[in-house]
Amino acid sequence: MKKIKISPSILSGDFSQLGKEIKRLEEGGADMIHVDVMDGHFVPNLTIGPPVIKSLRKYTDLIFDVHLMISPVHKYIKDYADAGADIITIHPEATENLKDSINLVKDFNKKIGISLNPDTKIDVIKNFLTDIDLILIMSVHPGFGGQKFIPDVINKIENLKSIKEEKKLNFDIEVDGGINFENSKAVINAGANILVSGTTIFKSNNGNIKKNIDALRLI
Repeated sequence: MKKIKISPSILSGDFSQLGKEIKRLEEGGADMIHVDVMDGHFVPNLTIGPPVIKSLRKYTDLIFDVHLMISPVHKYIKDYADAGADIITIHPEATENLKDSINLVKDFNKKIGISLNPDTKIDVIKNFLTDIDLILIMSVHPGFGGQKFIPDVINKIENLKSIKEEKKLNFDIEVDGGINFENSKAVINAGANILVSGTTIFKSNNGNIKKNIDALRLI
């Protein structure tokens, strides 16, 4: 079985000491660092931009899994590539030409992820599946941490896994939103191999990050 990777979201960390939080996540066994970028336009919240990501890059060699919830996204891809993102995930709704944006990310030698909101159909990206490195299934409506998991996305994960196997494709299936100890097994069984979690990793078990990461990975 493919190893389940955990990508903790620093959105739930202490923003006054994000560098230390990233070191804690690395020591706790995180496989990558999930960075939520929100613009107050595409989603109703504001977070961080390229200068912060660039300043955090020196704290770890872990993969920076950068989720851009910004629109229009295309003109900002270079900024996030230059800042140190390893994976750049965008939303189809946030670009005028998805193919051009996919190609631009690849031009910077970064992995390209596409994020599907709970109401966004897989059909939107069916013509691009051979170009995509990662598909991020949102199990909440993006914008804020701490929301409850939407169970209906399990079917979407299963459908995506079936397409992946049928067409012998190699993209990762990542799930983000309300992931906790109660639903992580169902998400993994449905076909996900990367789990994003913030509140559960930082807050559960008195903040024992290693214990929480191990529990989500079902070690």
